[in-house]
Amino acid sequence: MPLAKRLRTALDFLYLGSGILAALCLIAILILIVVQMLARWTGEVFPGAPDYAGYAMAAASFLAFANALNRGAHIRVSILINAVGPKAQRIINIWCFAIGTAVAWYFVRYCVDFVYWSWKFNDISQGQDRTALWIPQSVMLLGAVIFAIALTDHLISLILKGDHRIQRDLVDQSFGE
Repeated sequence: MPLAKRLRTALDFLYLGSGILAALCLIAILILIVVQMLARWTGEVFPGAPDYAGYAMAAASFLAFANALNRGAHIRVSILINAVGPKAQRIINIWCFAIGTAVAWYFVRYCVDFVYWSWKFNDISQGQDRTALWIPQSVMLLGAVIFAIALTDHLISLILKGDHRIQRDLVDQSFGE
């Protein structure tokens, strides 16, 4: 198996795995909310449940970015792209992916600092859970890195092959349009 094909398979697996982890985070939010409701009904306290649900929501959001990008689920205004020819479309797409990739890696750079300083100063949450903040921040960083990798992957594919590899699911889109 050639190296490029193995890399493609690994990247696609990474994006899919990231989407699965995001779905698991959404299930965790559901479980946390139900357990908190049950605790309230029985007169018990589940300290930190809202904080954990918030961490899971941030994790789900960031982990879902790359998978959503590959499935064409990100909002994309294509009025200008559809109004121009194929050569101009390619230039506009390269420009958009280049800007998106640069912003994503810029965000990753500052997320690394954010996680590092939270770890270094042993920063903990203000809520009842007293969680070390670098732990949920690390999941956010992981999702941001995977998203930046996905944008870079699509940019390179667009430059070398002329196609960004985003697969638009017309059945899913037909419900929203």
